[in-house]
Amino acid sequence: MHEDDEYDDQDKLLERLAGVDDDLAEIRASALRDSLNEYDLDDEDAALLAGIEVGEDGISYAPALPVLAIVGRPNVGKSALVNRILGRREAVVEDTPGVTRDRVTYKAEWNERRFSLVDTGGWEPDAKGIDASVAAQAEVAIDLSDAVLFVVDAKVGATATDEHVVRLLRKTKKPVFLVANKIDDARQEPEAAALWNLGLGEPHPVSAIHGRGVADLLDAVMKKLPTVSAVAKQEIGGPRRVAILGRPNVGKSSLLNKAAGEERVVVNELAGTTRDPVDEIVELGGKLWTLVDTAGIRRRVHLQQGADFYASLRTSAALEKSEVAVVVLDVTQPISVQDLNIIDLVLESGRALVLAYNKWDLLDDDRRRYLEREIEQDLAHVAWAPRVNISARTGRHLDKLVPALEQALESWDTRVPTGKFNAFITELVAEHPHPVRGGKQPRILFGTQAATRPPTFVLFTTGFLDPGYRRFITRRLREIWGFEGTPIVVNMRVRERRQR
Repeated sequence: MHEDDEYDDQDKLLERLAGVDDDLAEIRASALRDSLNEYDLDDEDAALLAGIEVGEDGISYAPALPVLAIVGRPNVGKSALVNRILGRREAVVEDTPGVTRDRVTYKAEWNERRFSLVDTGGWEPDAKGIDASVAAQAEVAIDLSDAVLFVVDAKVGATATDEHVVRLLRKTKKPVFLVANKIDDARQEPEAAALWNLGLGEPHPVSAIHGRGVADLLDAVMKKLPTVSAVAKQEIGGPRRVAILGRPNVGKSSLLNKAAGEERVVVNELAGTTRDPVDEIVELGGKLWTLVDTAGIRRRVHLQQGADFYASLRTSAALEKSEVAVVVLDVTQPISVQDLNIIDLVLESGRALVLAYNKWDLLDDDRRRYLEREIEQDLAHVAWAPRVNISARTGRHLDKLVPALEQALESWDTRVPTGKFNAFITELVAEHPHPVRGGKQPRILFGTQAATRPPTFVLFTTGFLDPGYRRFITRRLREIWGFEGTPIVVNMRVRERRQR
């Protein structure tokens, strides 16, 4: 039995909601809102609730976060620094150099400034091509970031490999911070001072493991880091921005070429031959769209091991720039872990999603049966994403992409009025109350949509809601308002009654 089934039955929620008059819904929501005054609310709650009263207009779209990249030789402590900045053990720290990870970009925050942190520690070169690889890694980081942290092991001092990186960093116009790591106490500070001669300005002595000096470093970084990323610039208005994602050789470039109506991207049988992302304004379905291409993996011969890292970094950068992602899947191949990782990145970025099943013209009946089973099993969590079966090579059904994109973006922008949302919650809970857990039954006091892009709902509750119950709420939201093609976020704020 599916874990959410305890909440399932076909009730008449839609009919009952249709019978709730808008004015009545607003009056009821307002009464629920007033009842929150009996609970302990913090400043953030107050701001959220004040915002609701100001009006139901669309919420502004968060601009792309500035990007801070961390580079350096293996074993200088890059991952420890990532963990320290994030304040949690996200990046895997192991003694073996070269422990790769799926994640490259993390969301971080310092003094109420949010930014993306790029960890290059997941791509550690072997000793053979170390100079070239670390330099290439730095080049990638400089390309795709707004500022760079260059980490050196102060106990070892600058090595020949470090010198390679220094030459690149000196050329960039972007802010570079020289981090002298492994300075555990004041007695070792002269070791950091010795790094002045690299010509990258003042060394920042830190101990990533103990946290010493990291706050000062971040304070200095925030003074130079732009508030909006220059790399993933945000154009307000203009054609909607579409990222075309997928693993190598699924047909991203062919799709881009067909859409652009000409050979814009070099397509080659070799996986990863496309080089740089090309933003193209194209006309599809009588409308202009900006296509953010991400096929660019700068595959040099000695960079085989860095290619996946680079691809994943490109994907993250493209998602920051886009509003909707088209994930291209090759139907002639089984759905892979890599495909699922790309879909997870889209969900995590909160962008709208369309699934394009490519090479449909090459499908035989046997493979089709297996494919449908794979979709049912592996992609059940994105069953809400519009699905388009296409052939990028022949151009078949490309016209169906436009309605799917429009629908996903419309859902992404959808706002549910507070009155209607609370009527929905009230009716839902009356029909399916939250199960009693440990003798207590959490109540939902009031709910509101805090943001669009993606639709984000906040529920004020008296206790923690089961994940299964939250999924149930999300599923019913979809049944009533559609939300096809957009993730939905449901957050809780558990609040206690004021002490008299």
